[in-house]
Amino acid sequence: MSELVTGDAVVLGLRPARLPSRALAAAIDLAVVFCVFMLVSVVVAIASVTLDEAAVAAITVALFLLVLIGGPIAVETLSHGRSLGKLACGLRVVRDDGGPIRFRHALVRGAMGAVEILMTFGVVASIASLVSARGRRLGDVFAGTLVIRERVAAKRSVAVPPPPPWLVGRFSQLDLSAVPDELWLAIRQYLTRMHQLDPGVGGSIAGRLADELVTRTGIAPPQGIPAAAFLAAVVHERQARDARRVFAGARNASSAPPAPPAPPAPPAPTVFPGSAGFAAPAGPVADGSGAAGGPRPGHGTGQEGAGASSAGFAPPG
Repeated sequence: MSELVTGDAVVLGLRPARLPSRALAAAIDLAVVFCVFMLVSVVVAIASVTLDEAAVAAITVALFLLVLIGGPIAVETLSHGRSLGKLACGLRVVRDDGGPIRFRHALVRGAMGAVEILMTFGVVASIASLVSARGRRLGDVFAGTLVIRERVAAKRSVAVPPPPPWLVGRFSQLDLSAVPDELWLAIRQYLTRMHQLDPGVGGSIAGRLADELVTRTGIAPPQGIPAAAFLAAVVHERQARDARRVFAGARNASSAPPAPPAPPAPPAPTVFPGSAGFAAPAGPVADGSGAAGGPRPGHGTGQEGAGASSAGFAPPG
């Protein structure tokens, strides 16, 4: 693990690639580049049969520069540091601050690679990578880049050891709401690694964590219980509470009553002929005096009702 500090004072944990993986990635890239170079050379040689020797030499130099040097530069620029060989080996070129490379980084790496890889058959690059603490060759040093490993084997999670059987459920009434997540994490890390620690150092760490846990909960453990067993029992109690909470939520969700069925749609209103498309009300209509079924002001008498409201409300008397 290599600790790189960015301009924002952020520590980056990166795994630099070492010489074996870098050599394999470089071999794959060189094999692909030389195959492309030979194929293009054959095509150009066939097309330039009628040219003189000077033109053929100029074309050969141009092919060397474009394919063997310009090709890797273009690939690393467009793929942000992932060439075919690096992609196969799980590697990537990044800046010293962990960011993706740009054209100028790829240009410096490609120019230096022509000297330390192509012209010296990789001897200079191998020596520089072995001497460097982070496995960098001269092109990486001048360009300010680093080749890192992107695919890292996932570590198997270690379970917290269970407490002694006579301590299971003994702290069921303990209030754990005031214990912060940082303390839980520290206790878990100690319990998963306590067998790797020196007995004296491990005992002092367990005592300090137990004292802090007692301060947060306000209840001291019973006499004669080791600090490590006390921590394991409290963590087991928290895990049991979380499991009961999850199972209770799932049971409540499964036993929730079904949603009531949607009410039936109301019947379509009846349209009477000559009503200009307005539907007649289904029930009795209340007039302004509150009596249902009575004559409405201005209707049924041949009058429109001078004070009638356009919204259908009766005017005040």
